[in-house]
Amino acid sequence: MEGLLIRSVAAVALSAAIAARAYKRLSLDLSGAILGFLVMAIHIAAGYRFGALLLVFFFTSSKLTKIGQEKKRLLGEDFKEGGQRNWVQVLANSAIATVLVVVVSAMTRGHGMCLDTKKSDVVTALIGGIIGHYACCNGDTWSSEIGILSKAQPLLVTNFKIVRRGTNGAVTLDGLLAAAAAGFVVGLSYVITALLTAECASDVTWRQLLVIPIATAAGLLGSLIDSFLGATLQYSGYCNVRKKSGVNEGGE
Repeated sequence: MEGLLIRSVAAVALSAAIAARAYKRLSLDLSGAILGFLVMAIHIAAGYRFGALLLVFFFTSSKLTKIGQEKKRLLGEDFKEGGQRNWVQVLANSAIATVLVVVVSAMTRGHGMCLDTKKSDVVTALIGGIIGHYACCNGDTWSSEIGILSKAQPLLVTNFKIVRRGTNGAVTLDGLLAAAAAGFVVGLSYVITALLTAECASDVTWRQLLVIPIATAAGLLGSLIDSFLGATLQYSGYCNVRKKSGVNEGGE
C-alpha cells in the first residue's frame, strides 16, 4: 500500500510537469494537456511500466512530428505547428489502454506482475493488450511522420499504384521500417521497466524478452491496418492551387 501511495504521488507530480511542458512547447493544446495529465497520472499510478509505454509513445511521436516541419507544411493542408494535439487525439490514442490499465491495476491491487500465464491468463492478456495498443499507435505515428519525408515515391497499400505524398493509405519502405522500429522501442521500454519494477519469477524472466519481437510486429501491423483503412474509408483530396493534400493521415 505504501508503494502504491508513493507511486501515486510521483504520478501526479511527473504528469503535471510533463503536461505543462507539452503545452508550453505546443505538443498539446490546453484541452490535450489537461486530459493528458489525467491519462499519464493513471498510467504511472497503476505501474511504472505502463507509464513508460505511454511516455515513450508520447515523447517519440512528438519529437518525430516536429522533424521536417517545413516539408510537411507544404504537403499537408491540416498541418499544425509542432504537431499540436487536442483532447480528441489524446483520447483516441489512450482510451482503450487507460481502461485496460485500470482493470489490471484493480485485479492485481497495484502490485507489479510479469507476463505469466501460469499466474493469470487474464492479466497477462490484458497487459499484452496494453503493449499492443501502444505498439500500434507508435507504429502508425512513426510511419506517417517519417514516411511522408521519404524520397521514395509512395504506393497505395491496396493496389501498389504510385500516389501523391500525404495520400491516405500510401506507404513507403521507410515508413514501414519506421513502424517496426516504433514497435520495437515500445516493446524494449516495457521489458526494461518490467524487469526493474515488476515481480518476476526466475523461470519466467527470460520470457519477457518475447515482448520485443511481438511488439515490433504489432507496430508494423498497426501501420498497415491504418493504411488499409485510410485507403478504403477516408477521402484524400488534393488542391491544385495550394499544391497540398487535403488529408495527411495515411500510413505513409
